[in-house]
This record gives sequence, structure tokens and C-alpha cells, in this order.
Amino acid sequence: MVSYAQGIDALNQTISELRDIEVSFEFFPASTPEMETTLWKSVERLAPLKPKYMSVTYGANSGERDRTHAVVKRINTETGIATAPHLTCVDATPDELRSIAKEYWDSGIKRIVALRGDLPQGVEKTDMYASDLVTLLKDVADFDISVAAYPEKHPEAPNDQFDLLNLKRKAEAGANEAITQFFFDSSVFLRFRDRAAAAGIDLDIVPGILPVTNYQTLVKFAGFTNVHVPNWLHKMYDGLDKNDQTTRNLLGASIAMDQVKVLAKEGVKHFHFYTLNRSELSYAICHMLGLRT
Repeated sequence: MVSYAQGIDALNQTISELRDIEVSFEFFPASTPEMETTLWKSVERLAPLKPKYMSVTYGANSGERDRTHAVVKRINTETGIATAPHLTCVDATPDELRSIAKEYWDSGIKRIVALRGDLPQGVEKTDMYASDLVTLLKDVADFDISVAAYPEKHPEAPNDQFDLLNLKRKAEAGANEAITQFFFDSSVFLRFRDRAAAAGIDLDIVPGILPVTNYQTLVKFAGFTNVHVPNWLHKMYDGLDKNDQTTRNLLGASIAMDQVKVLAKEGVKHFHFYTLNRSELSYAICHMLGLRT
């Protein structure tokens, strides 16, 4: 029988022998001068790790789109790192989407994260879905396209099978990889990966890792994304002083590192980090994975 200590030693040994690990980082456009400073400090800190790409989220109005475009072009120009803007289809016509895509391609942006996007309040159905957007993008140019995947089911999907078939449609439309919603139970991701393979989904499935820096924000995110927050995680943060950011960061890094260790031992070679525009925890985890500046 393998003891707990032997199991931990085996995980650490596995991590020390890893090769060819890839990472990517997600950021969002800043809305204040202070947040702008934090964003660019984080980009500058993480860029020397040579991520596969850096993605930038996308807002559902023209002002947000313009900020996304500006951040994407600056990252791409100043760091030389491949940059992937998020693009949603619920708030733009097909002609507008083609124009945006062509502008990205002409600017040297060859990768896009294609999403349906959140439905506007009062709207229950849209004419376009992510699979349609993938098809449209492929008609414009030969983009590398990432799409979203939901190990715990999309909040609007009636069941797991419906959700899986939707992912398959995105793959068949031409997507290259799927980035998962964040999760905390590693077995949830591994089961989802197995189910996708059994369904014939030919996509690289990349785990989305959220290093927790703010527990209350996590609970809010989890509430509207159908992510289960395990009871053990609630207990870990119970009683922590909300002003004790140092302890919360240490705890968040430890939890995320354990996730990454387990997934790496199960053969995962690419990790996508939801940075929330902070670099410290993602940088520490990457260092553990053997990535050096």
C-alpha cells in the first residue's frame, strides 16, 4: 500500500522530470489607470516564460472591443508572444465579425478564442453560436481557434451529453483546442477528457486553472458558471482575515499547484491560467513546472 508521503514524493518526482510543458495566460482589458499598471506589470513578468499565447477577454460593446484590440496589439508588438483576442458572436453581425477578424489577421493576430458570449438581458436565443463563429473565422483566414469547454456542463445546457455534442460541433467546424472552465476537482477534468475522447472529439483539451486570490470573488464566479466549490475548499478559507492577502495568496498557490501536479502526472502538457491580471501565483506555479525566464 502506497502511503500518503510516498504519493506526494512521487508527484514531486514527476514534476521534476517534466519536459515540453506549455502554458498560456488570460488577461482582461483594464478600466482604471491603477488596473492598467497592474495589467502591464503582469504581462511583463510573465512574457519571459515564453507562453504559447496570451489571451485577452472581450466585452459586449464597441468600447470594450476597442480596449481588447489595443491590449492584444500591444502585447503582440512589445513581447513577440502570440496573442489571442476573445471574440463573441451575440453582439455583432456576421459582416461585423468578418471585418473584425480580417483586421486581426492583417495585424498579425493569427489565433482567436471563439465564444458565443453572454446573452443580453431578456434574450433567450441567438442566431449564431460558437460553432457558427468558428466556421465564419475559418472562411476569413486559417486562424488557430480556441473554444470553451465545460467539465461540469455549461449552465444553459440541459444535460452533459448535449454539452458534449456542442463541443463536437465546434471541433468539426475547425477549432484547434478547447480551454476548460476552471474547476477544483481534478477528477472532474480527467473524466471529461475521457468522455470527450470517447465521443470522438479531436481537440486538445486544455485545463483552465484559476489560482484563487479572492475567495469571495471565486464563490461569485462559481455561482454563475456552474462550477462546484468543494467543501474542503470552503473550510480552507474559513476564518481567514479578508485583509490577509499574503496568506490567501499562499493558500491559493498551494491549491493550484496540487491541481497542476496531479494533472501533469496524468499527461497534461498545456495549462491555461486565468490570471485576473495578477502575475504572482501563475509565475510561481510555472516556476514549479520548470519554466524559467
